[in-house]
Amino acid sequence: MKERQRALLQRLAAGEEPGAWAPGEWRSAYALRDRGLLTVSKSGGHAHVEVAEAGRFYLRHCRHPDDPAFTGDGVQAVSVGPLASTKDGTRREVTGRKRSPTPYSERPIARARRAKALELVERLVAEGRVRIADADDDEVAEWRRVVDYAKRHGLEPQGRRIEKARFGARGLEVFLAEGPHPNSRTQRPKADESVLPVPTRLSSLHPAVAALKDDDGQLVIPAALRRRSLLLLQALAAGAVRRGYEVRQSRSCYSRREGGVDVAVDGFAYAVTVRQEFPQSTNPERSARIVVELDHGRSGRPGRWRDQKSRALEDALGVILGEIEARALEDAQRRKSEQRAMAEREVRWRAAMEEARKRAVRDQLAEVLREEAGRWQEAAVLGAYCDALERRLAQQGDAVDEPTLGSARRWLEWAREFVQAIDPLNRLPEMPTAREPTSEELKAYLKGWSPYGPERRGGR
Repeated sequence: MKERQRALLQRLAAGEEPGAWAPGEWRSAYALRDRGLLTVSKSGGHAHVEVAEAGRFYLRHCRHPDDPAFTGDGVQAVSVGPLASTKDGTRREVTGRKRSPTPYSERPIARARRAKALELVERLVAEGRVRIADADDDEVAEWRRVVDYAKRHGLEPQGRRIEKARFGARGLEVFLAEGPHPNSRTQRPKADESVLPVPTRLSSLHPAVAALKDDDGQLVIPAALRRRSLLLLQALAAGAVRRGYEVRQSRSCYSRREGGVDVAVDGFAYAVTVRQEFPQSTNPERSARIVVELDHGRSGRPGRWRDQKSRALEDALGVILGEIEARALEDAQRRKSEQRAMAEREVRWRAAMEEARKRAVRDQLAEVLREEAGRWQEAAVLGAYCDALERRLAQQGDAVDEPTLGSARRWLEWAREFVQAIDPLNRLPEMPTAREPTSEELKAYLKGWSPYGPERRGGR
């Protein structure tokens, strides 16, 4: 154990909290955690670090409890010196007891990493992808090591591979992809496929190469370099056609100094461009160099090939075609993932739309109910008024003249008819017929979804 790790372990055992630790202290903490000496957990933006029982054992005994030198395992006798005399005069070899080293797979770090890798694979099989959000650099690095451990030790599911990518600003996404990696040994071209034959004459050209040859406005470079460039493109086009791919005129050449063709694999087109690498150079050797490029260069993938001392461009054509195939495989897998994500998004959108319709219809019926309850309440109040007026008329007797009583009775009669007319419970109410909510009405219930489709944002 390093001295700074031992010091950190002692401070934590004394009750120190993580606080505003420097990155180096967090690296030490994670190293101690991987040895089983600490437990590290983060929740709600706060970190909690606790010394494990193995850590306290280390502080008491200055060794790990799993140290094989103290377990009695792996002991073997070895020679440690010359022959020595015994009491009976015989001579024997003096032996000692040497501890055999513990295999890496049995060390605490390896055991902890294997457990995490197995847990990760189980989650990936069940969920398809795992996202580690709001992680610091040390956590991301540790998860990358876990993924690498799973790859190295054959823990990936049959026929699938584990891939990782950045998630957000401070996270990592781990997911399962179909098939082996394009750069794996099983996917690399065989020796006889890695070199494409280059013709020596500009005859029987592919139509795309022939069109470039006849176009004086493209690939405007010295004649010798132009001829060599066309021969390279012809070799590449012929190799692509032999493998069943489509080759067509390039639409991606924006400079008169360059020319190329498009190679289409499984619906994905890739522009192969050739140009003079140093057109302004006065050095004959430099000005004679040409370079081949693939469009849409991606981080971590080769996209440019040039003449080298150990290999001419003619020998790299098979590698370029293999890179096109590898990109097509990745793009096909990416398209499949995007289609799956779109399908899942549409399912969630339809569920959100159905829930929004139910809530909108419920609110329509609730509004009808409130209106009827309001009329019923009004009828009850007016009915009570009519009853009170009728009692008052009965109490008047001869105290009021007949014309006044007659007018009051007519008013009471009209009032009761009105109450009868507005009371919704004079007959059994029927279930109201709800209308289909409009898109604008559904927006209030969609929680950010758009009523116009799963790919559009809410409110548009």
